[in-house]
Amino acid sequence: MGEGMRFELLGPLRAFRDGTPVDLGPPKQRAVLAVLLLQDGRAMSYDALVAAVWGDELPAHVRNLVQKYVSGLRRAFADAGPELAWTGTGYRLTGAAIDDLRDRRAVLREAVAARDAGDLRRAGLLVRQAEAMWQGDFAEGLAGPCLAAERRRFAEKRLMVLEARIEAELELGRYHECLHELVHQVAAHPLRERPVWLLMLALYRSGRSSDALLAYEEARSRIADAMGADPGPALRALHERVLRQDPALLGGGSTPVLLGGGGAAPAA
Repeated sequence: MGEGMRFELLGPLRAFRDGTPVDLGPPKQRAVLAVLLLQDGRAMSYDALVAAVWGDELPAHVRNLVQKYVSGLRRAFADAGPELAWTGTGYRLTGAAIDDLRDRRAVLREAVAARDAGDLRRAGLLVRQAEAMWQGDFAEGLAGPCLAAERRRFAEKRLMVLEARIEAELELGRYHECLHELVHQVAAHPLRERPVWLLMLALYRSGRSSDALLAYEEARSRIADAMGADPGPALRALHERVLRQDPALLGGGSTPVLLGGGGAAPAA
């Protein structure tokens, strides 16, 4: 018996039937599918589906388009497992799991367990594995208000995993190897404090405490200019520890993003 149909959303929406790619139709049809997949088996009303896919920019004969796309998706599924039905209150897609999101959650849970067991090397490898599951932006290339919002949400999750992977590298003593990537992350996200925190830690552990203090001052200036505020408490606390040359910073002095916070991995 074949493995049925698998779906992926960490990048372009893709489906595979017994390992073979499935043609999911034109972009708007794929957007309808992506929105329904995100409902996780819950019914979605016609009005909610239309708003999620088109927003306020409704094309002519939108009801006919929805029916056309639903029919196209049913043909694509063709006894492969997923069922797309009208329930009387809305469209419901069942028997369809988003494999890469499920796998990513499972790997992150394993990373937490490895961290809790003191196996930092395995935790780091697992976080790297979770990061490698991304094949591009979430639901890449598909338009619509719902998917745009989800894309922003998952972009944040992707950054958190990247930062957790870098932190795992730092905990394994790879300070010099991480510096270039951290400088790039700070430049790409100048108001995000976590990359600055990690850069300061990497610089300090590399014997460059003055550069760590400079990184803080540059971040403080950017945040003040853009937001009229001071850096958050975590960044300020690290700055104070660098100033007083806290020996605990040389090892085990971090506060992991992914692998801390009560030991729970972030949701999808």
